[in-house]
Amino acid sequence: MAPLLEVRDLRTYFHTQDGIVKAVDGVSFYVNRGETLGIVGESGCGKSVTSLSIMRLIPSPPGKIVGGQILFDGEDLLQASEEEMRHIRGNRIAMIFQDPMTSLNPVLTVGRQITESLELHLKLSKKEARDRAIELLDMVGIPSASKRLDNYPHQFSGGMRQRVMIAMALSCNPELLIADEPTTALDVTIQAQILELINRLREELETAVILITHDLGVVAGMTDRVTVMYAGKVVEEGPTSEIFANPRMPYTIGLLRSIPRLDEERGRRLTPIRGLPPNLIDLPPICPFSPRCDYAREECLASVPELRSVGTDHRAACHFDITLETPVPRTMTTDVAA
Repeated sequence: MAPLLEVRDLRTYFHTQDGIVKAVDGVSFYVNRGETLGIVGESGCGKSVTSLSIMRLIPSPPGKIVGGQILFDGEDLLQASEEEMRHIRGNRIAMIFQDPMTSLNPVLTVGRQITESLELHLKLSKKEARDRAIELLDMVGIPSASKRLDNYPHQFSGGMRQRVMIAMALSCNPELLIADEPTTALDVTIQAQILELINRLREELETAVILITHDLGVVAGMTDRVTVMYAGKVVEEGPTSEIFANPRMPYTIGLLRSIPRLDEERGRRLTPIRGLPPNLIDLPPICPFSPRCDYAREECLASVPELRSVGTDHRAACHFDITLETPVPRTMTTDVAA
């Protein structure tokens, strides 16, 4: 069966005064119907730009999708007209944005913001749309939904606003839900509730989900497959269990080593990834992670590694066979690692 969504060699660039920022540079992945794909990486690696590219919401200028294909149910969204995209957005593909306070319109009630898409896409009457909006708010756990429908965004807490965003995203029963860091700035208890809600609704509605986050703990418990991004490129991808048990890209290994684990010995210090992500303007033709990589060698400065197969449905972009058991070189070449 063909994937619900297939992104092929997507390239999204931003033209700035300093040069061209290649925010997404040759990204490819797929999402099957009913599954959850996690996209992980540090801030600035291209996760959010990828999701906005899928929705065709890149601000132009300065941004532009310069190449690739975004096949949704066999149709290339990059060839669709703006009118066709308005029918797809919020209807067949929905998105939960990072910050609900800035994503919700402060001068409209939450009820109006939900009913608008129901009237537009499902052609419901005002009464039918209002009844459906109450049902949605109740579904996402907002108490006294019929009364809260006429409240404004500032009258809700952060967690409740995020629930409103989820209700809006699910209002038309989309085939694909893109959740862009849906738990950012929420406390741990509310985070767990929001993630449990997304997971439950995915199972009930059989919606495919792209979960974009930097939290590997969330990815471990929520996703079927993982795509790791760095410097605008995919550097590793595979089943979630395989990525966590047998990471093959030094960047993925660094991410896993930098988070606390319950099965580690008490008192073990976390191992952070040193340095910062590279400037995406005029990147040299080398492995983009090599300046921060503990395993970097001369070959890493000669070319950009291609994604290669390292297991069943598991690919990694590294010149060498690095695993969790590979010892970190004690006598590294300073010129390569610096």
